[in-house]
Amino acid sequence: MPNRPIYITTPIYYVNDRPHIGHSYTTVAADTLARFHRLAGREAFFLTGSDEHGAKISEAAEAAGMEPQAFCDSIVVHFKDTWKTLGIEENDFIRTTDPRHLEAVTKILTKLKAAKTPDGEDVIYASQYEGLYCIGCEKYLTEKELEDGVCPYHKTKPKLVSENNWFFRLSAYLPEIKRLVETEELLILPIERRKEVLGLIEQCPPDFSISREKVSWGIPVPFDPKQSAYVWVDALSNYISAIGYGADEQLFQKWWRDAETVHLMAKDILKFHCLFWPAMLLAIGEKLPEKIFLHGFFTVDGQKMSKTLGNQIDPNELVSHYGTDASRYLLLTQYPFGVDGDIQVARFTEKYNSDLANELGNLLSRVVKMIERQFDSKLPGPHKGLASTQDLLELAEDAADRAYGEIKHFRIQGAIEVAQALIKKANQFFDHSAPWKAIKEDRLAEAGGVLYICCEVLRVVSILLYPVLPSKMIELREVLGEGSDSLNLDSAREFFCLKPGAPVRLSEPLFPRIQEAFEPSGMKKAEAGKVSDDGLIDISDFGKVKLKVAEILSAEKVEGADKLLKLQISLGKEKRQIIAGVAEFYSAEELVGKQIIVVTNLKPAKIRGIESQGMLLAAKKGKKLTLVSPTGEIPVGASVG
Repeated sequence: MPNRPIYITTPIYYVNDRPHIGHSYTTVAADTLARFHRLAGREAFFLTGSDEHGAKISEAAEAAGMEPQAFCDSIVVHFKDTWKTLGIEENDFIRTTDPRHLEAVTKILTKLKAAKTPDGEDVIYASQYEGLYCIGCEKYLTEKELEDGVCPYHKTKPKLVSENNWFFRLSAYLPEIKRLVETEELLILPIERRKEVLGLIEQCPPDFSISREKVSWGIPVPFDPKQSAYVWVDALSNYISAIGYGADEQLFQKWWRDAETVHLMAKDILKFHCLFWPAMLLAIGEKLPEKIFLHGFFTVDGQKMSKTLGNQIDPNELVSHYGTDASRYLLLTQYPFGVDGDIQVARFTEKYNSDLANELGNLLSRVVKMIERQFDSKLPGPHKGLASTQDLLELAEDAADRAYGEIKHFRIQGAIEVAQALIKKANQFFDHSAPWKAIKEDRLAEAGGVLYICCEVLRVVSILLYPVLPSKMIELREVLGEGSDSLNLDSAREFFCLKPGAPVRLSEPLFPRIQEAFEPSGMKKAEAGKVSDDGLIDISDFGKVKLKVAEILSAEKVEGADKLLKLQISLGKEKRQIIAGVAEFYSAEELVGKQIIVVTNLKPAKIRGIESQGMLLAAKKGKKLTLVSPTGEIPVGASVG
C-alpha cells in the first residue's frame, strides 16, 4: 500500500527523575522522523509517554514524602514541559496510570491467561522464582550479567528476591520470532542489533515473569489481585493501549494493523522489545511491529552520564542558551543516529556558529541584504545564461529524494548533510558569481538572477531542514514570502517556484552568532587538565600526551563518509586502527607507507560506528591540510617530545 500511515513511538520514560538529554535525544529523533514522513505526504502518528509503576517509583515517591500518584503527577509535568520547550509535537502522551491504559493491560492479561501456545500449553503459568533483582533496571539479572557483583548500569548490588509469580512461556515463541527476524518481517536495526537478538535466541532465554507479588504500586492482575503486572508487561503494552486496543477498533485498525509501525529506543532495552513484546503479541494474536530501531549509547565528554559525575545535561538549559531549533540540531548532529557516540559539550557553540550562523544564516543574510538594497526588497527574476549554475541545480534537483532516502533508513544525520551540502554549494555559487561585481558593472539582471537562484536553494533547504528546525524554517520561508501550503517534498523537488516581485525582508539574523560557551549547571568541572583563564596549560598536563611515530600500512575510505579514511598503522610493537578526516586532502593510495605522528594515549572513540584508537597530527590553513611527519630516518614507534 503506497503512502501507508506510519506509527512512530519512543520508549515511555521512567518518572523517577526529571528528563535529561538522553530522553530528549530519542524523542527529538522520533519527532524529526514523523515530521519528515508528513512532508512526504504520509499520515504519521507519534507517541511518547511515561512509565509510572513499579518498585523504583514507589521508593522515589516515599523518599520525596509523597504518594506514588502525586509523585508521578509532579514529574510528568516536567517531561511534557520539556518536550514543548524542544518543539516536540507528539500526537499523544500515554501514561501508564491513565485509566485507558489500565483497561487495556487488564484485557491483555486476561487474554494471556486464556491463550494456548502453538503446542497446546498454557501461555502463562504460576510458579515460584528466586533470583537477583535490580530495582534500577526493574528486572532480574543473572550472575553472568553482573560486573564485580553489581548491576553494570546502576552500579548497585541486586537484591535476592523469592516470590510466587505468573510466568510467560517464552520458549514456545522463540522459533517463530527467530523466523520473523531472519526474514526481516520483524526488521531489527541496525544490523548489529539484529545479530544480537538472534544470538540471544540461540541462548534459549528462560520464561519471564509477568507479575510481581511484593510490588503494590502497579496494575492488579485481574485473575490474581494479590499480584501486580510486572512493570515491563505493563510498560510495553502502552504501544497499543494509546491507540485504542480493546476500546476503539477503528483507531486501532488504522494505526496498528494497517500502518507501518516503528519503535525507537536505546539498545539497553533490546531483549524486552525484541523478544518479550513480539512473544506477547503473538500470544494474543496481534500483528508485530514492523521495525524496531535501537540506537546506541552516548557519553558526555567521554564519560557515561550520571548524577555522581554531575554531567547530566538539562535540555531546558540547552534551549536557554541556543534556542529550541538549534538545540534539536545540536543533539542530532553529534554523531550518526544508531551508533554509540560522544557528545562534546565544548563543541556545541562551534557547531552552532559553523553550521547555522555562518553557513545557513550568513547565506540568507547576504542574499536578502543585497535584494533589500538593490531591488527595493523585491525578489528579482531568474536570468538565463548564468555561469556555474549547473552543478548547483543538479544538486538541488534530487536533494529531496536523497534526504528522504536517508530518513527511510533512519539516517537522520545523513538527511541533514544533504541539506548542508546544498547550503555549502549555494555559498560557493554566490561567492563565485560575485553579484556585487555585476551590480557595480551595471549588470543588474545578472546579479538578480544569482540572488534568485540562491533564494530558490534557501526555499528548498527550508523544506529539507523543517523537520529538524521547524520554527526557524517557517521564519526563513516568511522572509522569502512563502507560506506553509507548499511545505512538502513535492515542492522541494521543483525549482523556479518563487515569484519574482514577492517581498523579501529580514529584520534580524536567523541564527545570531553566539560567543559564550555552553556551561551546564549540573556538570562538575574536572580539576585535572583544567585550562587556566589565560588559556595556558601546565607542563604536567602537556606531559600526559603520548606522541609516537607511526607508519601507515593501509588506508581505505569509510563507507558513507566523504571526509573519512580508515587507516591501519604500525607503532613498531603494535598495530592500531585510526579514523582520520583527511580524505579531501589525501588519497588512500598516497598515504600507504607514509610516516606520521600519532597521539597514542587518547581514549578509543567510535566514529561512524568504527573504533578509532588514536589521532594523527596535521596542520591546516584555509583549504590546505598537511600531515605532520618526521624528517630523516626515524624508527617507527619512536617517542616524540
